[in-house]
Amino acid sequence: MRWLAATGLMALAGSALAQQATPPVAAKKPYQVPSPNGAREDEYYWLRDDTRKNPEMLAYLNAENAYADAQLAALKPLEAKLYAETVAHIKQDDSSVPYRKNGYWYSSRFATGADYPLIERRQGSATAPATMVFDQPAMAKGHSFFSLSDWAVSPDNRLVAWAEDTVGRRQYVLKVKDIATGRIHEDTITNIEPNIVWAADNRTILYIAKDPTTLRGYRAMAHVLGTPVSTDRMLYEEKDDTFSMAIGRTTDDRYICIGVQSTVSDEQRCAPAAQPTAFTVIAPREREFRYSPDHLGNRWIIRTNRGAKNYKLAVLADADMAKGVVAWRDLVPGSDTVFIEDFKPFNGFVAIDQREGGNRMIRLLTDAGKSVPVKADEPAYRMGLSTNEEPDTPWVRYTYGSLVTPTTTYEINARTGERRTLKVTPVPGYDPALYVTERVWAPARDGTRIPVSLVYRRGVKRDGTAPLFQYAYGSYGNSTDPGVDAGRIPLLDRGMVYAIAHIRGGQEMGRGWYDDGHLLNKKNSFTDFIDVTRYLVAQKYAAPGRVAAMGGSAGGLLMGGVANMAPQDYKLIIAQVPFVDVVTTMLDAS
Repeated sequence: MRWLAATGLMALAGSALAQQATPPVAAKKPYQVPSPNGAREDEYYWLRDDTRKNPEMLAYLNAENAYADAQLAALKPLEAKLYAETVAHIKQDDSSVPYRKNGYWYSSRFATGADYPLIERRQGSATAPATMVFDQPAMAKGHSFFSLSDWAVSPDNRLVAWAEDTVGRRQYVLKVKDIATGRIHEDTITNIEPNIVWAADNRTILYIAKDPTTLRGYRAMAHVLGTPVSTDRMLYEEKDDTFSMAIGRTTDDRYICIGVQSTVSDEQRCAPAAQPTAFTVIAPREREFRYSPDHLGNRWIIRTNRGAKNYKLAVLADADMAKGVVAWRDLVPGSDTVFIEDFKPFNGFVAIDQREGGNRMIRLLTDAGKSVPVKADEPAYRMGLSTNEEPDTPWVRYTYGSLVTPTTTYEINARTGERRTLKVTPVPGYDPALYVTERVWAPARDGTRIPVSLVYRRGVKRDGTAPLFQYAYGSYGNSTDPGVDAGRIPLLDRGMVYAIAHIRGGQEMGRGWYDDGHLLNKKNSFTDFIDVTRYLVAQKYAAPGRVAAMGGSAGGLLMGGVANMAPQDYKLIIAQVPFVDVVTTMLDAS
């Protein structure tokens, strides 16, 4: 991030970088990549070295790093200044909003200078004395990498199971400890997904084992505390390697569900938490049929695309479960303009997380059929359901934010409409009133209107002289929501305009937005990004020749397309961990 801010700013300002060094050039070496449709030539395949020991490959990478260092050497003072300004906007000892579950209030907090938070709980009230659940700074000591991902407390509140990674390979290790005493049990399970669920007996832990070669989660297992891992019971094995697996409990904690999903279908099998061996398939998998169930009271609520491209909510009474899909009844019908992202059932109502007009918002639907949208005051924003662990309450927690407004946690009463502010994420030295956010719609070359979220400092003139930093992802149906970023503030303070191009390939405008930006339509993602740039320049939000573009991973693929299709439109293109060796990667079964 340090070099990113400095490089972007100086490039947009037109500063000349050092040109005396000669750029390194990777050697070309013939190599045939096997393929069912005939081998293809990949002259750079030799750069792949899973051992990280090939001297020639390492020498080339070192040469690239040395070249980059030489080119960016003049920016070191500015880099340090921007970094210091960024850090000054980050509260070092921040804490989360406590949430209640099963009689305890859980929260996390950072100590000043710590890289990892402490996770604590309090019994009875949020102000009671705290008990440490995880001292992550202590757990991370002695490890060059540490990640605590999923964790779950037993139903009787005594034990906690967690998944940790101390290598960085996402091969998690399951451990268990007594919360009151801190004693770690001998039970240890390696190579799992970070996905843990307790059965109702407080002794059985359900987890997902990974394939040792591909690292795909493929087996749902049950481990009984105090027994050898070798005797763990396999509950389900997914043999289709195009499917991934997850496991979880329903909102009312009555059921445990094992879900498998591919890019085109889902299948969920659920069992009572008191009998986690009697799994029943909610609906068998079908191509282009997606669904996710939850349970509360005497019914299942199911988010599904069956007969609803943008998804709908259906209900299934417990008494009708054996009847299958034919017994599903619409609770919220599908819509051409509203995309249902998620939902959470409560006693008396359902909270719905949805997208409309490019923004993510929340709607409350009572059992009596009354629909109440949660209102927002800005043109471009995001809402999302927060931690809501207990359904027997009228209060729904959600978060709100924009490119100007820091993330704020609210709770709203579904019965009265009363709203309470629980926390505004602190951003030291930042005044939202000094900045402006807009939502504009850029015409793509095929006539489609592309939503764009903008932010700039108040007083920046719309006269075609400002530098522009444009970002997008636009892949896998992942939507990019606006939010305040500490690293962006120093750039805005120097007169930069920042834009998120919500290009096709995401789902900001519904499922069709994704369909129009993948497979044979993937080119739309590239041309949308370019057309947004040209629109913003034409509308004088930005100066021609002072535009930077950035994307990472699949967004790095986007940057590769942009660099080849319209290099003249960009002063700088930053491709972060770009996925640009697509064909060779997809042909590699490992």
